[in-house]
Amino acid sequence: MTIDLPVWARDILSSPPRRGEGLNPWLMRASVALRRSGRSEAETIEELRCLTAGEPVKPGEIERAARRSAEYVNNDGAAYRPPAPKWPAVDKAARAAVIAEHDGGAVELWERSPARFDDDSSHTEEIVDRLFPGNPLICVADGPESAVTGPRESFRGRLGGKGLIVPSPMTKLTGINQDGEEAVRCLDNTGPRRFLIVEQDSGTQDEQAAVIFHLANQAPLLLVVHSGGKSLHSWFACGSQPESVLRRFFNHAVSLGADHALWTRCQLCRMPDGTRRKDGKTVRQAVLYWNPGNTEPAA
Repeated sequence: MTIDLPVWARDILSSPPRRGEGLNPWLMRASVALRRSGRSEAETIEELRCLTAGEPVKPGEIERAARRSAEYVNNDGAAYRPPAPKWPAVDKAARAAVIAEHDGGAVELWERSPARFDDDSSHTEEIVDRLFPGNPLICVADGPESAVTGPRESFRGRLGGKGLIVPSPMTKLTGINQDGEEAVRCLDNTGPRRFLIVEQDSGTQDEQAAVIFHLANQAPLLLVVHSGGKSLHSWFACGSQPESVLRRFFNHAVSLGADHALWTRCQLCRMPDGTRRKDGKTVRQAVLYWNPGNTEPAA
């Protein structure tokens, strides 16, 4: 129980965010709070599981936070103070202003698309060919725990049935993850950033489209993929821009409601025109906007 914890620790534990709203960094702060208050690693894991009951916590996520928190526990008697947020908070006023400037909505994305798919056939293969020309290593998955890394040609004819892809080429079949374990998908085996993916879980699709149009004035818009649920995923080409420029762009996107998790190079995103299972049904992740010309590196 958390009632025997110091006030500062109870403050941290009192409001766990939901998935997509900062749950992962909160787990780390909460783990440090519990360990700093005298909880063992096992007790920390048990309490975090109770506090996040009902949320889609990823396998090993709580255990990793509890294990790593030991590195940050201050034993000099001072109360722990969590670091400042790494990402900007959503600027609701700025988001509202952006939405007010664009009234075309998601339909306008389709109307403005330089290339369209008007049939019921899967076009995933040709899109991936443009995104990853040649035969580089790519990482695809049906779900977060089923990732597979291999040459692009090894997936020929099967990508339309996949729901997720890493938006950067991979450098080797496996790498060493942050737990020191071999993994088919981690930063160690993910290549240079090629695309930035902006995902929004809040607002209507028309509101999300307004944000996408706004961001398209600052970076080349390549793709907009319908998740098959409530969100739109927009792909922006990085070209040869330095990481500092890309970070400023992504900070701005986050301030308008984008999920900062997709900044991580090895993060999976929706496969363009792929499929996924939802509520027992196969759902297509339709492409609303496709500008293959923007796959070319920027000068």
